[in-house]
Amino acid sequence: MQSKWSAEEAKKYVSDYAAKGVNEDVALRTYTTRLLGRDPSMVLHGGGNTSVKTTAKDMLGQVVSVLQIKGSGWDMGEIEPAGLPAVQLEPLRKLRLLDKLSDEDMVNYQRINLMDSTSPNPSVEALLHAFLPHKFVDHVHSTAVLALTDQPDGEAVVRDVYGDRVAYVPYTIPGFALAKAVAEVFDKHPKVEGLVLLQHGIFSMGDTAEQAYSRMIEFVTMAEERLKQQRKTLVAATLPTDLAKLPEIAPILRGAVAIDKNANAGSAKRQILEFRSNPAILAYVNGKDVARYSQVGVVTPDHTIRTKNWPLLVPAPEAGKLDAWTVEVKAAVDAYVAHYHSYFARNNEKSPDKKKELDAAPRVILVPGIGLFGIGATSKDAAIAADIAENTVAVITDAEAIGEYKCISEYDMFEVEYWSLEQAKLGKSNEKALARQVAVVTGGGSGIGLATAKAMAKQGAEVAVLDRDPDAAKAAAKVIGGKALGIACDVTDAASVKSAFDAVVSKFGGVDIVVSNAGAAWQGTIGTVDDETLRKSFELNFWAHQSVAQNATRIMLAQGTFGCLLFNTSKQAVNPGKDFGPYGLPKSATLFLVKQYALDHGKDGIRSNAVNADRIRSGLLTDEMVAARSKARGVSEGDYMAGNLLKREVTADDVADAFVYLATASKTTAAVVTVDGGNIEASLR
Repeated sequence: MQSKWSAEEAKKYVSDYAAKGVNEDVALRTYTTRLLGRDPSMVLHGGGNTSVKTTAKDMLGQVVSVLQIKGSGWDMGEIEPAGLPAVQLEPLRKLRLLDKLSDEDMVNYQRINLMDSTSPNPSVEALLHAFLPHKFVDHVHSTAVLALTDQPDGEAVVRDVYGDRVAYVPYTIPGFALAKAVAEVFDKHPKVEGLVLLQHGIFSMGDTAEQAYSRMIEFVTMAEERLKQQRKTLVAATLPTDLAKLPEIAPILRGAVAIDKNANAGSAKRQILEFRSNPAILAYVNGKDVARYSQVGVVTPDHTIRTKNWPLLVPAPEAGKLDAWTVEVKAAVDAYVAHYHSYFARNNEKSPDKKKELDAAPRVILVPGIGLFGIGATSKDAAIAADIAENTVAVITDAEAIGEYKCISEYDMFEVEYWSLEQAKLGKSNEKALARQVAVVTGGGSGIGLATAKAMAKQGAEVAVLDRDPDAAKAAAKVIGGKALGIACDVTDAASVKSAFDAVVSKFGGVDIVVSNAGAAWQGTIGTVDDETLRKSFELNFWAHQSVAQNATRIMLAQGTFGCLLFNTSKQAVNPGKDFGPYGLPKSATLFLVKQYALDHGKDGIRSNAVNADRIRSGLLTDEMVAARSKARGVSEGDYMAGNLLKREVTADDVADAFVYLATASKTTAAVVTVDGGNIEASLR
């Protein structure tokens, strides 16, 4: 491992933060914390922490000693000084006199002694840092170090590497007990430069930020060098020669791991998937002994809150045999859930404080021949689970290369999974109306499509924007933010539509809501219009809707968690305009297409509804067209756009709201919602 310390960069941190009133200690602490946090082999998603002992002035202007340590919710890779809350040091150190201290009292006492009450909670390992005498303390969950300690004889292995340069601490759950244990070990070995917490991680200490950081880099490098010695490789299993493709299997997996499915309510508590595959992952999932080493447990305790203690392992999916594979996947999920219930029951019986069981669904799936999937309530959560799963692959692969992987006990894992301080890291929030759902919007680069995509995302959906213009699709995704997808798609090309839906499935695992919105308004007198114009309009305004709906339906059926088809049919479907037959005829056919999907797929829990809109400024009704039509009618543009019963202009956002409503109306199908401000001729009757 190479040190990334730069004296020039360190000086810049000091000078830049000095201008903001931040002292040199904290500026350098921020710098080296970022250096550590930006390396995923050292720190992942909240794991690890750093601290510095320095001084600060209280409200009376008195100088007091403080511990500034990573705060809850901050990412070490992007930390700011505000993410290092200052806690009065001496009161923390006095806690060592106690024999016991509950987690709740520890957190409360740390908050009482914050210099700023608005600061985030200090790390649960704040007392550990406080009890050590060093100015700078760094803690990471290095994959290389974990591969050494996660062995039946882990202590002997690391002692052979580090000797007396570090002290060794048996596994203890973080908090007051671990802080006391570390302090007692350090008292016996006061000259050590670091501490190895067996099956947990590693600490380095120093008088300066550079010294503590450099020692960490050296320790991790020593572990990496040890892992290069006497290695054995994972033995590969025999797999089918012809495997199914990712877009075929992801919806099946996504449906199987849904946390809850209520057919009566027409709802499902779905999860989002994040796929990962590379040579290292494939060597791992294809291993002959994957059923053994993948089911041992987490490589470091705090991973359990993101991935649970074990992944779901399913068989390799053979091409052409997905019906049988689906049955095998469901059986594997049932076995996983039963195992989890049993695990909870036997460990809860041992626990002094009885717990309430969490959901039993997996958070990682291993698929031989294919790769792995992270699972979560959002695409962000799924990506975090996938990151940790990749980290686990690296640790276990290295552990198996030099010995045999072994982690903390099942009860120790249970303690951390159900530890209130770990659960607090996940946060508590009320999920939005479309949370855990994947929405696809065609023609989403502008107008009604863009407004609808934004509205779906605002309500918690993961969104894919499809548009014929690739730049418009990407721009829309950027505007929406998060992990939104922008995909070039010509909805009149069946291959393009299938490819786009496969891309959505490959990214999120499936599809739940489709807004088939793309369209264009061809004009012409029906008795004289040429066949080419009429056929082009039918291609886009009818056949494209069918192509989009068919692709959505194949995915929804594979998932088995219901779904929602939404169509933009336009008022032309029921109220044809003069010389607009080429547009109105296919739109009216699409209106009946909506009803046919509702009729044929209601039994599958797939709802089909439409929105009829009129006079919406968009690619169909441009400003130039508004000006021309207004002039032709002898009215102002405002009066033309508000030419309805309510005398109000209807916007793309109004149409988007209607689509969102229909997406949430779990017991509504074959419905048409009119959004036109009131056009009695276009009302359904």
